[in-house]
Amino acid sequence: MPDPPRVSFVILSHTSARFLPRCLESVLTNPSDEVWVVDNGSRDASPTILEGFKERHPEHLRVIRLPVNVGTTVSRNLALRQVTSPFIAVIDSDIVMPPRAVDTLLDRFTPVSHCGIAAPRLISADGGFQLSADVFPTLPRKIHRAIRLKSIERTASKSVSQRPCTVDYAISACWLMRRELLDVVGLLDERIFYAPEDADYCVRVWKAGFQVVYDPRVEVLHDAQEISRRPGRAAWLHAQGLLYYFHKHRCLLSAAGIRREVRAMYGEGRLSLEAV
Repeated sequence: MPDPPRVSFVILSHTSARFLPRCLESVLTNPSDEVWVVDNGSRDASPTILEGFKERHPEHLRVIRLPVNVGTTVSRNLALRQVTSPFIAVIDSDIVMPPRAVDTLLDRFTPVSHCGIAAPRLISADGGFQLSADVFPTLPRKIHRAIRLKSIERTASKSVSQRPCTVDYAISACWLMRRELLDVVGLLDERIFYAPEDADYCVRVWKAGFQVVYDPRVEVLHDAQEISRRPGRAAWLHAQGLLYYFHKHRCLLSAAGIRREVRAMYGEGRLSLEAV
């Protein structure tokens, strides 16, 4: 029986023809890995691009094509249910993985490590810093972030730890996670159509006794589309997801309850920006 893949990449794509080729070329480099792409009802050349890559990499590329956009959770879960490797790289189609990025992130998962999710520093196409790890969302924090994101990013780029550290949550544009989480924590919450499924999952990861670790030594290009920041259906669905998240975790105005619960279960210091 063949050995399982080293890492299973799970890539979500929706009308991403201009991003897909670079993304796929960056991850289809290690024959020990497998790559799953879920095409979420794309209406551009994405299906054709995927067919071409599938012909070139029939042993390593798996494609799930959906006729319509079913959101970020249902689509990703379709692939997550089928992966067989001990580690899963959840990435968006606008990510470009540099050589050895996955290898460095894998170093966070030692036999005695509590790391459940490891996330890199994300940079934009012009090299600018992106706020890819943050405190648990609350309504005041989301309003502040929406209004002053660029200012927050400038401040964070100077103050964020330069060593691996624990964070409340990291955005799911690029995660490396233990497959074990699927058994202990479960799949993504499909009652969220589009965001903040990543914040929700990180809350659940912490409550299950695992850490979310941000490793700024690993830089990954994220040519972010930021569709939720533009008026339209995505922004409305994001708002709906946030309201559901606030209700589910009782954190509309403060995330203190989440932190108290985690600290009561696992001790002080596990939910702070500290070196690990």
